[in-house]
Amino acid sequence: MKHEYPSKVLITGGREIGGVGSFAEGLRVGFTELGIPVEIIWPSRIFRRWQDLRDPQILKILSTTAVFAAPIARRAICMAHGMPRADYQGWVRMLAIIGSYKLANHCYGVQLVSVSYYTAATLRAIFNVKTDAVVHNPVKSLYLEPDRGPCYQRFYVTYVGRLIAAKNLHRILPAIRDLLDENPGLRSCIIGDGEQRPQLEAMVDSDPRFEFKGTPDDHNVCELLRRTRVFVSGNEVEGFGISYLEAMTQGCIVAMPASGGGLEISLENTGRSIQLFPLSWDKREVLLTLRRALNETWNPIVTTSFTARAVAEAYLAVDARIGAQGGNSERFD
Repeated sequence: MKHEYPSKVLITGGREIGGVGSFAEGLRVGFTELGIPVEIIWPSRIFRRWQDLRDPQILKILSTTAVFAAPIARRAICMAHGMPRADYQGWVRMLAIIGSYKLANHCYGVQLVSVSYYTAATLRAIFNVKTDAVVHNPVKSLYLEPDRGPCYQRFYVTYVGRLIAAKNLHRILPAIRDLLDENPGLRSCIIGDGEQRPQLEAMVDSDPRFEFKGTPDDHNVCELLRRTRVFVSGNEVEGFGISYLEAMTQGCIVAMPASGGGLEISLENTGRSIQLFPLSWDKREVLLTLRRALNETWNPIVTTSFTARAVAEAYLAVDARIGAQGGNSERFD
């Protein structure tokens, strides 16, 4: 019997700019293009939707903090957005996240999807958590539109994301200052907000070459990326890294850690328009990476599989394995 598309897709999203919020919005666009209605709700409200959770005609895509609704859900896909960090999130939260993944593994009619093979492999090897499928995150259509604007001069070394210790910007900033000293006219653009912002501002000590932009909208972020020569980020266990993908589409050379799911975006460009930070975070080696990135030439990447429609179709393919009434499929090993 032919598998039917869901009558509706219910997605739990996040409050933050980027991350889970960006993921949910990208899926909304993709499913809408396929003619399937979508609703995004906060994870905290999922238990108020009892009827929807039990409806086998509605596909539920549950973020990590909503996975605890899995035991009562029918036709649900749970998300492993990345690896929990005990050093940043604490042991209690880390164990709760791993517990939610384990829960998804043992719920009838529920599948677990990881955002990268890196996440899937790490969950399997360290926690014995099985993944049903791997589906990379979608990039917003804005970042895939042809650049019809002026030809921008690229003079920024840019970071985009939450300003938290896990992102390691505090480890990269001293080397960026040295790079700016070596290259007059180069500036640093820091986009985002978070608990570490006062520390980062103190580190640059009112140096006007460092511009803290707060949280502008996607159009302004896009404009800043088109003025960027080198994009940096430093989470060693990044589940996927949508900011890497956005930067690559806008012509940036990307410097990222030599680990994490971001390496899957364009493996063929590693060592060229993708340069790798050492996991030691030695300042001299970080500076060498930035120097190499500054002298590289950007190579376009293939984005076909990262479009919102393609990712939505990938989720429908995962859903088709289980059907409205079925059990778990064979898992990724």
